[in-house]
Amino acid sequence: MDLSLSAEDEAFAASLRVWLAEHLEQPPAFGDLADEVAWGRRWQATLAEGRWVGVHWPEAYGGRGATPVQVALYQSEYARAQAPQPVNRVGINLVGPTLLAHGSEDQRQRWMPAILSAEEIWCQLFSEPDAGSDLASLSTRAVPVDGGYRVTGRKVWTSYAQFADWGLCLARTDLDAPRPQQGITAMALDMRAEGVDIRPLVQLTGDAEFNEVFLDEVFVPAEHLIGPEGHGWTVAGSTLAHERGTNFPFKEQVVHETYLARLYAEAAASGALEDPEVADALASAWIELGVLRLHNLRTLTRLGRGEEPGPESSWIKLTWTSMTQHLSQAGLLVVGRGTESGLAGPWARQWLWSRAASIAGGTSEIQRDIIAGRILGLPRR
Repeated sequence: MDLSLSAEDEAFAASLRVWLAEHLEQPPAFGDLADEVAWGRRWQATLAEGRWVGVHWPEAYGGRGATPVQVALYQSEYARAQAPQPVNRVGINLVGPTLLAHGSEDQRQRWMPAILSAEEIWCQLFSEPDAGSDLASLSTRAVPVDGGYRVTGRKVWTSYAQFADWGLCLARTDLDAPRPQQGITAMALDMRAEGVDIRPLVQLTGDAEFNEVFLDEVFVPAEHLIGPEGHGWTVAGSTLAHERGTNFPFKEQVVHETYLARLYAEAAASGALEDPEVADALASAWIELGVLRLHNLRTLTRLGRGEEPGPESSWIKLTWTSMTQHLSQAGLLVVGRGTESGLAGPWARQWLWSRAASIAGGTSEIQRDIIAGRILGLPRR
């Protein structure tokens, strides 16, 4: 692809830099997650006022109609400025594009503006205790009733469910479908509805961003189905492709480039670069970041042609997983803390968080299975 920027792209990036310089706020130290989310809503509302959130959305729905190149520039400039991430990331990056691809016009008009302003936060109700990465085996059931469906089941690893207003939910509407995928339907579920029970899960880092969600005959109106009944597998494919292979990797590339530069400077100042193990770890992190950058450019090429993210997004997910875990391990080496000693400080927390990278957004095993079957054409055993 042509890596040179057009005058329009240069102006787009410059405009964002100016806006961030004038409006950027850094969050204070929070006592709990609820305060952090409340502050995040206010920050995202500020972004929305400047039309600097959801820039990849069409202008008709509050975005800027940004090109794939401009989206990559946005993620890079935003990360480079170390600006706080929008609190409604699931809504912006997953639900919005899903509604554009599969939702009705009424649904887009109803939900998309409130997503941008963080007036309504969304979560993703996909994974289940007995059907995490094997999404086709989910057992949450949606039974047809007058005017809609009654949904019963359990979901898990649901980020920010305790603060969410809506959940993008997958449920089984046809137990007799020839294939498990054909009996699944996507729907928007009111997280404040009767029958929704949310239980936070404390993570290895001590935070409780994830939740287990119990659904007991929760009513979902028929007009809240996203896409036709029984087409939830197709809807979910669009959602997960955006999760693994579009906005997220561009941001993470620049964030980790910043991390690596900071870590290298710290290692140079402390003399840790003289340690061959530290030097090798930093060199490996630099190489892995370069591989992620190339994958991102390949994705940018696909998007620039008007193509949807495909199974290639699994390559990117695997690359990011390896990169963030290895860079986090290098951080512990530089600051002189082994993984079995007392863990404290930002690099220790980053290392703890990175352990989940091989699970979040689909396990590494599932990503390899997708690559084997859908890209390499290998037969199933």
